[in-house]
Amino acid sequence: MLKGKIAVVTGGTRGIGFSIVKKYLENGAKVVLFGSRAETVDKALAALKEENADWEVSGDYPNLKDAASVEEAITKVKEKYGRIDILVNNAGVSDSKKVEDYTSEHFANIMQLNVNAIMNTIIPAVKIMREQGGGCILNTSSMVSICGQPSGVAYPTSKSAVNGLTWSLARELGPSGIRVNAVAPGITKTDMVAALPEQMIKPLINAIPLRRIGEPDDIANAFLFLASDMASYVTGEILSVDGAMRS
Repeated sequence: MLKGKIAVVTGGTRGIGFSIVKKYLENGAKVVLFGSRAETVDKALAALKEENADWEVSGDYPNLKDAASVEEAITKVKEKYGRIDILVNNAGVSDSKKVEDYTSEHFANIMQLNVNAIMNTIIPAVKIMREQGGGCILNTSSMVSICGQPSGVAYPTSKSAVNGLTWSLARELGPSGIRVNAVAPGITKTDMVAALPEQMIKPLINAIPLRRIGEPDDIANAFLFLASDMASYVTGEILSVDGAMRS
């Protein structure tokens, strides 16, 4: 579904991001994954190469909060492949602090990681995509951007901002052939969720109409569809993949 496409995936070393990278490689894309540290990038690349040595995948670890660092990394991808067809903004941080424990610095840091960092990748990528006549930008939102959560207010706030960014850029960039969409996952079986005791997991499952927690592959499939030509007339959408738990 993505044969010959060049993709950049931030937060691609584990969890949902790693599943997106793997799904794209399985479908013929060449992928550059971004991680936070050299060691996590190297570990992810080793795991992927062990699964299929023929996959064309490489990695980098720019500081996503630093626009110059991100622009340098994006430029390196363009220099290597000549284009960037798909940009997946998956890196981010969650939060569960009560509001009385917040500081303005804590709130600002989450917004910087979950919102500003996305723009740091989008700005240089858009220049490349305009020059080549189109592209696809995908952002990771969240179920809680729609329904909120009982603590950690910065996280749903930041993901609501991601939604606004997605809708607005879809309108602005559509005439240049650049599609912009987001995926809003629900509770997903990442390492953190898998480590929860059964007494915490069971009530979560009971609150999900489909009666199961999502798998990273469920989320990656949505990112695959939106990046593919099957979604060539889809832009400005926030695709919920949460088993209808948001309701």
